[in-house]
Amino acid sequence: MNFIHNKNQVALYNHTNELIAEVTFPDIDATTVVINRTFVDDSLRGQGIAGQLMQEAALQLRSERKKAALACSYAINWFDKHPEYRDILI
Repeated sequence: MNFIHNKNQVALYNHTNELIAEVTFPDIDATTVVINRTFVDDSLRGQGIAGQLMQEAALQLRSERKKAALACSYAINWFDKHPEYRDILI
């Protein structure tokens, strides 16, 4: 997958440049974000895309030395299953 890393977003676009998957994490302040949305188009469901998005977002936040609050139910469940990334949580 060719994920696009934007400010406060990791996204996946199809060949016509339509958004087909994303995780968003707007700033709370200069060092903290809130992971508030995970979206995967129906055409990609069941392929592990949401998990890949979360891992990409966690790595991006870690590299930016940011902490995250969780407001997305998928993100909450994902971090429960991936304790190796809990260091970025507030």
